[in-house]
Amino acid sequence: MCGIAGWVSYDTDLTERREVLDAMTATMACRGPDDAGVWVRPRVGLGHRRLAVIDLAGGGQPMERRTPDGAVALVYTGEVYNFTELRAELAGKGHRFRTASDTEVVLLGYLEWGEGLAERLNGMFAFTVWDERENKLVMVRDRLGVKPLYYYPTDDGVLFGSEPKAILANPAARRVVDTAGLRELIAFTMAPGRALWKDMYEVEPATVVTVDARGIRSRVYWRLDATEHTDDRDTTVARIRALMTDIVDRQLVADVPQCVLLSGGLDSSAVTGLAAARQAARGERLRTYSVDFADREETFRADENWDSPDTPYIRDVVDLVGSEHRFVTLGPHELTDPALRRAVITARDMPVGLGETDTSLYLLFKAIRAESTVALSGESADEVFGGYRWFHDPAAVHAETFPWLAFRSPMSSDRAAPLRPELRRSLDLGTYVADQYATAVAAVGRLPGDSAHERRMRTIGHLHLTRFVRMLLDRKDRVSMAVGLEVRVPFCDHRLVEYVYNTPWSLKSFDGREKSLLRHATAHVVPPSVQGRRKSPYPSTQDPGYGAALQQQAKEVLADHGHPVFTLVDRVWLTDAVGRDVTMPGGDRRGLERVLDLYHWFDLYRPEIQLG
Repeated sequence: MCGIAGWVSYDTDLTERREVLDAMTATMACRGPDDAGVWVRPRVGLGHRRLAVIDLAGGGQPMERRTPDGAVALVYTGEVYNFTELRAELAGKGHRFRTASDTEVVLLGYLEWGEGLAERLNGMFAFTVWDERENKLVMVRDRLGVKPLYYYPTDDGVLFGSEPKAILANPAARRVVDTAGLRELIAFTMAPGRALWKDMYEVEPATVVTVDARGIRSRVYWRLDATEHTDDRDTTVARIRALMTDIVDRQLVADVPQCVLLSGGLDSSAVTGLAAARQAARGERLRTYSVDFADREETFRADENWDSPDTPYIRDVVDLVGSEHRFVTLGPHELTDPALRRAVITARDMPVGLGETDTSLYLLFKAIRAESTVALSGESADEVFGGYRWFHDPAAVHAETFPWLAFRSPMSSDRAAPLRPELRRSLDLGTYVADQYATAVAAVGRLPGDSAHERRMRTIGHLHLTRFVRMLLDRKDRVSMAVGLEVRVPFCDHRLVEYVYNTPWSLKSFDGREKSLLRHATAHVVPPSVQGRRKSPYPSTQDPGYGAALQQQAKEVLADHGHPVFTLVDRVWLTDAVGRDVTMPGGDRRGLERVLDLYHWFDLYRPEIQLG
């Protein structure tokens, strides 16, 4: 796992702008603490920061191969899980390898198959190739969008980077946020290709973007298509079990210490059980980690979102699989440290306002990184198997909007509440969300003969796999890579996603529970208590000291009268919010989180706000 950056200019000699490329690459140091490299030619500069995971000595980048017609150079981040098979195939075609890295497999694969390489890869990846033979840049991103990649068109080429901060380090990129960027920041619709910053775009998942002197073109190489599912229940469960076993085995390949993130839910417990079995077969003991809040188990209060604390279920999994487990326990003083908030905002390049769900994740990853370099996660199982509560709530299912916005939860609170009234009116978020929803629904394929309910559930599944999951994957990547931790996501293997997406909803919920297929496919590695547990969201602190600290910090914002945050934030709303009860997640507490994020984001990034 690494960070990449670069610049293509057809009118400027970039050999004279090395210092700018160095600055762009340096912003990715957190993603790649082990090595750095820059490759510069008159028309292109490629930068790379490396987190060494496979072939620690031989996988340095940028990686170049010379051909009779010109050089081909690669900067790459991620992991290709079928690189062993591809390496053998390429060797059979006469290619000679100098390293044992998957990076070289990608480079030689491009030489053999060109842009068609993308369809052959199984993994999480984002990479860029400069092909001197045609003076073109090729940018490629994995199918689900696990690894990020952004670009910024210029008058004579393009800037690119794993994160916006790499692009913003180039003086050609303006730090402008306009109304369109604010809408997407607040609306939670995850519009494809959008970035917060004006004129910046993300390479969309499953897409190849090509840049040459004629301009910028894109090609989608994979889609989530509707196909008929013909397997019966037993065959389907067996197929998922086989896929999950193969996926976890493939993702446990690394030359550095590995672990699993364990929350006590079905998803992470399934990955833990499969990984523990694999490690035991190698004579190794699995490491697992979880996050908790001080005194949460003793003071836990059930509500409409959380039925029970995670800790008892985590202990059951650890007892079953025999992992070496560590609880990372956090208190309100750690979580409300302004320096921590600024670190998370810097990691994400935007003021997301998710509060302690982001800051606690950062601290968990930081603690893990002291002992492991690679972690497997249960992320994305809810999107694949239909696990969220709103999948099973009739009102949310049939609402004419994104179901995560229709279901009552901290996520669906009014994210625009802290904004100035005139700004709320000009953003017109209701119309924006409706337009985005219509666009997203129009992209869903249909099967003849499906009932109305099956069509609706397929639509909801598609919305989650092409919209909602991208927010969670971006959060996971940016926060983990801020501390140099590679987090792998077995449930995003495209083979599993394709197969489960096309199973009928009646199969996905055949036992009257959420995630029926996963529950039965992994029953052999998960304790009964977790098998019977209801879906529980990521934990959130219920310590009243946390809300009190937020209110105190908000008072300090109010005292900073001339701060530019008040071009967006309503001072009246903030004054009222510091006097309300913000003990529990949601509502005003989330609003305070957003205000504090905006406040620090303005200080860190000095954005130019363009409204209207």
